[in-house]
Amino acid sequence: MSKRRRAQLFRVLMYVVFVVALVGVVTAADWERISFYFLNAETARAMFPEVVTIAMRNTVIYTLSAFAFGMAGGLLLALMKLSSIAPYRWVASIYIEIFRGLPALVTIFLVAFAIPIAFTVRWSDLQKITVGLGLVAAAYLAETLRAGIEGVPKGQMEAARSLGMTHTRAMASIIIPQGFRLVIPPLTNEVVLLIKDTSLVFIIGVTLASRELTKFGTDVARTNATGLLVISALYLALTVPLTRVVAGLERRNARAR
Repeated sequence: MSKRRRAQLFRVLMYVVFVVALVGVVTAADWERISFYFLNAETARAMFPEVVTIAMRNTVIYTLSAFAFGMAGGLLLALMKLSSIAPYRWVASIYIEIFRGLPALVTIFLVAFAIPIAFTVRWSDLQKITVGLGLVAAAYLAETLRAGIEGVPKGQMEAARSLGMTHTRAMASIIIPQGFRLVIPPLTNEVVLLIKDTSLVFIIGVTLASRELTKFGTDVARTNATGLLVISALYLALTVPLTRVVAGLERRNARAR
């Protein structure tokens, strides 16, 4: 038997194994119980429109506010880490290592409870979530932005300085914009991660009006697990288009290179 023939038979065998396994799982499952507990149409209908107008809306708001906070903090940290002043580099490096090492859940808990106790301040749920998730996002975005800035050819800075620009102006008008362009795909990935990280805000005890998708779904799932499938579909409705955008940007950048 030729090598090509053996490869064809192997592929056919793998297809047969897959089909047999799939049929086995489908026939072994109790579809009546699955339909009642996971595919209950009445439970799914009862979740609308609140699951979209409240939970999904809050998830988007929390994501965008935390990303904006993290972007501002991440850019500052990236510039500090690239600074010629050693203490700035030390502070940025320590911050990044700490907040990349801590679980996001712990950071949100500390922001929501430890900081108000220490400084006697009262924050809204949105402020707690924005700062908690934003601190974590800043640590990851800092490294992404630093890589983007360092990826800009050094000749760009030299050309700007030769035209009489100060270092600060050259960074703001030439280097940083080009750096952002290089890291658009990973920045979009960070948005996807933040969408999923909003599921951790249950730790602060949000109100009914400030629930996000996971909290909304778990509240419904106490009586029927269909709620979890509904919010899973809504999470995918938010994240899949973003991942497709990332894939398209990566292909475009590859063609440009």
